[in-house]
Amino acid sequence: MTEIVFQIEEDPEGGYSAKALGASIFTQADSMDELRTMIRDAVCCHFEDPNQRPKIIRLHFCHDEVITT
Repeated sequence: MTEIVFQIEEDPEGGYSAKALGASIFTQADSMDELRTMIRDAVCCHFEDPNQRPKIIRLHFCHDEVITT
């Protein structure tokens, strides 16, 4: 695996959550800087062997917007 993708969402209570697509990795944090650090940590913990670790971590941001008529 050369790349792993995380879906990023804003939590209703504040902060952000990140869920890997195709792997059982989930983390959350209060700020985007902290979330990036937590994602790197989570990937390192999930892929203990550095040779198996993805070289690229891609963040996909999901943003809901409601428009009323």
